[in-house]
Amino acid sequence: MSYFSSTIGRKQMVGVAGLGLSLFVLVHMAGNMLMFIGAEAYNRYAYALTSSPLIYVAEAGLISIFLLHAVVAIVLTIKNKKARGSNYAVSPKKTSSSFAAKTMWAQGVIIIGFVILHLNTFKYGTHYDVTYDGVMMRDVFRLMVEVFQNPVYTFSYFGVLILLGMHLSHGFASSFQTLGLNGAAYDSKVTMAGHVYALLVTIGFISQPFYIFFIHNA
Repeated sequence: MSYFSSTIGRKQMVGVAGLGLSLFVLVHMAGNMLMFIGAEAYNRYAYALTSSPLIYVAEAGLISIFLLHAVVAIVLTIKNKKARGSNYAVSPKKTSSSFAAKTMWAQGVIIIGFVILHLNTFKYGTHYDVTYDGVMMRDVFRLMVEVFQNPVYTFSYFGVLILLGMHLSHGFASSFQTLGLNGAAYDSKVTMAGHVYALLVTIGFISQPFYIFFIHNA
C-alpha cells in the first residue's frame, strides 16, 4: 500500500493541509483588521492583494489545499465510520470525547457551505468603485458595511465563526499529534496553543462585523 493511499498517509495529508489553512485564516484575519484604521487603508490592502498577478497562483494553491483537506477528511470519516473508529484523523487523547472532536465532520460541512456563501457575497458580490490618488479600485469596505448591517447575515456569521473556532482548536492539536509532533511533555502545551490560536482568530473575525453592526455609523 502506498503512503498516499494508506490511512496514516491520508491522516498526515489532512493534518498538513489543516495547518496550512490555519495559517491562511490567521493571516486573513490580521489583514482584515485594517478595517479599523479606515476605508482607505482597507481598500488599498484589498487592491494590493487582488491586483498582483501572484493572486492567481495563491488562489490556486489555496483551493488545492482546501480541497485536499476536505476531500481526504471526508474519505477518512466514511472509512472510520464503517470501521466504527473516530470521526476525525487523530484526536488528542484528552479531547477525543469532546463535543468538538465528535462533530468535526459536521463542522467541516457547515464551514464549506459558509466559505461558498462568503466568496459569493464578497469576491463575486456587488462591485463599488472608489478612487485614491488617481487610482480606481474596488470599494470593498462599502460592500462589507452593507453586508454586515444585515442582521441575518451578521448573526449567522457569528454562529459559523464559533464553529470555526471549535474546528480550529481541535484540528490544530489533532494535526500535531497526527504528524507525530507530540509527547507527554507537549500534549497539554499543544492543546493550549490550539485553544489560544482559535480564540484569537475567532475574536478577531467576530470583532469586525460586531463593530460594523453595533458601532459603525451608529
